[in-house]
Amino acid sequence: MAGLYIHIPFCKSRCIYCGFYSTIEESTIPQYVDALCREMELRPSPYIFNTVYFGGGTPSRLSIPFLKQIFNKIQSLYTVSDDAEITLECNPDDITEDFAQSLSELLVNRISMGAQTFDNQRLAFLRRRHTAEQVKTAVERLRHAGIRNISIDLIYGFPQETLQEWDQDIRQVLQMDVEHISAYCLSVEEGTALHQLTMQGKVQPADEEACLAMYYHLIDQLKDAGYTHYEISNFAKPGYHSRHNSSYWDGTPYWGIGAAAHSYDIQTRHWNVADLHTYIRQLKDGTLPVEEREVIDMPTRYNDYVMTSLRTQHGIDLTYIHQQFPQQYSDYLQQQAERHLQCHLLEKDDHHLRLTKEALFISDSIISDLFYA
Repeated sequence: MAGLYIHIPFCKSRCIYCGFYSTIEESTIPQYVDALCREMELRPSPYIFNTVYFGGGTPSRLSIPFLKQIFNKIQSLYTVSDDAEITLECNPDDITEDFAQSLSELLVNRISMGAQTFDNQRLAFLRRRHTAEQVKTAVERLRHAGIRNISIDLIYGFPQETLQEWDQDIRQVLQMDVEHISAYCLSVEEGTALHQLTMQGKVQPADEEACLAMYYHLIDQLKDAGYTHYEISNFAKPGYHSRHNSSYWDGTPYWGIGAAAHSYDIQTRHWNVADLHTYIRQLKDGTLPVEEREVIDMPTRYNDYVMTSLRTQHGIDLTYIHQQFPQQYSDYLQQQAERHLQCHLLEKDDHHLRLTKEALFISDSIISDLFYA
């Protein structure tokens, strides 16, 4: 089994924080969809896909006929399991009643929607084009269309945001009774508009202590509401974890189609060129638009496993490390983990090594300490 990822880079407008490859050149959608289909023709897959994920960008910027064209190509060329999780990322203001119903008819059974916040002033700061009320309307329309698996994205750590304001966002998303919630601290990534505003002194990021308090409050509130905290930024009702995203953390192979899309087959990793026009032109010429390919050696495979597994509730499986890697890796892991165990940032039982609650917000530094140099 494997996951199939389809990258749709189009956005009506750019959000100030987004570092993913995207474009506002929506006039090129017809050529891009043709190129996607051509890439699939040139890349036969040995896998049965049990997840299909349309990410972006904003996949809901595609009209239903274009989505049908892509789905028809997937069905004609690839094998998708009968119980596959099929996710489409959407913006709330794209979800009309007709669009929601058409998605259901296309066999989309999971929607991931970026609400980010229910405060319209903060939405304007992010340059989001929807309102808080449109999020609620979109959820109602998706439910009416029969979509029973909805994920909402939230952002915390806005400049000058208070814990009480963050609590209001949490309360509003809980009132929607969605199956899955992802929450991310607002980060300043180089190359984004937010980075530029920060460098110019026009935006003052929230301090770390405030963000930490918001994160702990989120964990407590969602736990009390019955959600499982199964990955650092992800919470789900029982049985509703993201199967596709979990494949990234579990080391499952995935097939990436589209500009800037990544693929992984355990032995190698490769990614497509992150340029819309180059991607379209190369596929018109019958050439796969692969920008770079990486052969995964033993240290990289170990580091990948540490990075992905430690993000999850299960943590590092010490038996797996012992069975899959030379003894020196097990010894190194034990040595590097010792001081974090003593500081109660890691916890260990007979078979697993996990982050403690206190370590979740600073996980990157701990994970990097465990990397095999």
